[in-house]
Amino acid sequence: MKKMAFIIPPTVELLDLAGPVQVFTEAKFYGFETDLEFYQFQETPVSTSGLGFGKISNYKDAKLKEGDFVFVPGMDCEYVRSISFKAERAFFNWLKECYENQVTVCSICNGAFALGHAGLLKNTECTTHWRRVNELQTQFPEAKVVADILYVKSNDVYTSAGISAGIDLALAILEGLKGALFTHKVARGLVVYHRRSGNHKQQSVYLDYRNHINPQVHEVQDYMIDNLSKENSIEFLASLVNMSPRNLSRVFKEKTGSTVLEYLTMLRREYANTMLNNPEYTIEYIASKCGFKTARQLQRILKK
Repeated sequence: MKKMAFIIPPTVELLDLAGPVQVFTEAKFYGFETDLEFYQFQETPVSTSGLGFGKISNYKDAKLKEGDFVFVPGMDCEYVRSISFKAERAFFNWLKECYENQVTVCSICNGAFALGHAGLLKNTECTTHWRRVNELQTQFPEAKVVADILYVKSNDVYTSAGISAGIDLALAILEGLKGALFTHKVARGLVVYHRRSGNHKQQSVYLDYRNHINPQVHEVQDYMIDNLSKENSIEFLASLVNMSPRNLSRVFKEKTGSTVLEYLTMLRREYANTMLNNPEYTIEYIASKCGFKTARQLQRILKK
């Protein structure tokens, strides 16, 4: 039975830890056989939110073997930069020994810095939170730091971007172990309907183009996101916010930098790419859910 070992460092980011843990907890509910184990390298770790933990075994007590996984979640950035963290040579050496013993080493967010100190990022594609990619590259110049990606596997090392990207990483690992259909069931159980692939950018079309405070444009954007399968004509969208079609077109472009049609097309493309991860969906079904009349229309958009 495989083990999923999670390191709980001082100043751990809770969602970095809890997200992947919950993925494998849900997988166990569906029959995935695994043991979840938790370890620390400094006694009585406390999360960045102030939540403490009970008694946790030291990583030296872990008995991991080939095929097991160990996860290092993110921590407070000041701690990662501290002399205290950089002095954890015994822990970094242990991570390297795990890797050499065919244990898969994974990081979430700036947990990648621990992998860097362990020497696991040399000539290895890796990533971290978008705020820290330059710092990671500077501190570990031999690493091949990839920006603008959710997670990456390289040289049998997994690294992911920050916070919720740890869920995507764990789902990707689960898919490699149990297949796409099983992982889809787990994602649905977690109410993660928009499971993303490693090629998805850290930026999101659902969040980008929202750097404005115009309530009418926000309302139109929200409606399009929730109603992609509908026609979404400029006349109808304008009527939702009591504007003329011409005025809505002008204001939308001014506030978002995109036309209404361009934005709608980006939403449909993003949603289609997400749905393509589900092996149960046909291209015709995906096209209909995205508001296209034919599968050919969708395929033409995806090729651009």
